[in-house]
Amino acid sequence: MRKNYDFKNAKENPYSNRLKRQVTIRLEELTISYFKNMAEEVGVPYQTLINLYLRDCAANNRKLTMTWVKD
Repeated sequence: MRKNYDFKNAKENPYSNRLKRQVTIRLEELTISYFKNMAEEVGVPYQTLINLYLRDCAANNRKLTMTWVKD
């Protein structure tokens, strides 16, 4: 390794705006198992599948519709 590096001609990372951010989220075991099984089938990490699913929901402005039933 060099002692010093010259970055004066360096270019900004064009993908820096697409970098991922680590967050903590609580998911049910059944949900995690579902994505892990799917990940094995398609050969993609399960975190990537969850991210793709959530990105699709955000891109298509999907809204959850819930109806609560009173006892």
